[in-house]
Amino acid sequence: MTDYLQEIELYFELKGTPESSQESYRRRIHAFITFIQEKHSTLDEIIEKDIQQYILFLKRKKGLSPGTINNYISSIRFFYTHVLDKEWNAKKVPRMKRIKKFPVTLPKEEVLSILDATTNVKHKAILVLLYGSGLRVSEVAKLKISDICSKTMRIRVDDAKHGTNRYTILSETALQVLRQYFRKKFSGLPYQLEDWLFPGQNHHEHINVKTIKNTLIKLRNRLQLDKRVSAHTLRHCFATHALEDGVDPVFIQQLLGHKRLSTTAMYLHMTSKSLMGIKSPLDKDSGQ
Repeated sequence: MTDYLQEIELYFELKGTPESSQESYRRRIHAFITFIQEKHSTLDEIIEKDIQQYILFLKRKKGLSPGTINNYISSIRFFYTHVLDKEWNAKKVPRMKRIKKFPVTLPKEEVLSILDATTNVKHKAILVLLYGSGLRVSEVAKLKISDICSKTMRIRVDDAKHGTNRYTILSETALQVLRQYFRKKFSGLPYQLEDWLFPGQNHHEHINVKTIKNTLIKLRNRLQLDKRVSAHTLRHCFATHALEDGVDPVFIQQLLGHKRLSTTAMYLHMTSKSLMGIKSPLDKDSGQ
């Protein structure tokens, strides 16, 4: 087992795999290995049928979605091919078909109600960045003090998804909340520009992503909002509301850090058509 772990870590280091991806792969590989070890004495004995049975277990017993199961398949394939050095047969282990669902979005008034209901200034600073700048939860968690620039009104996002770097906008409102938070958190304390903007309980580490997610869940439940609303919903709202305000999808793509414009174009289906200035043919003047 130790040899396998060393090979996995070596591959991650050689490829320069982002830490967030490493954590996901480790977790899913560990779950797969635990399942397999109940059947085999050594991992070298794994065959395609074992993988098929595990996928059925994830689907039938765990009730995971096709998208999540596909993430497990990617991790297992990596382990099977790069660590065990076995040939992968995609015909025997197909990826599951996904039914594309539009993410949940909220009207701007409901987003503002979430922000107004947030009394903890640290939590409020995090939420205004999620919505005001369209950041991912993990991106907000890993922000450093130096990433915020009030002179250019932009935020630097380093080592984001797919190992990319980018800049996004800094909201005037978010800046005011950040200043309140900064005065309360760092006033009179020594700090470096490379310190975490939102440190966790251990100040040498950034805030845990789960802490941010749980904060939004508590607010959602208190305000009796849709149970599907999550911290990531605020990023979706940023994109949707920006489109409704007439921002070009290409600019939104850059701000969100999407690799493909088609990903950003999804939000076109989620905008309020009345705000986009589109009239139904039924409502057009009939000439009478």
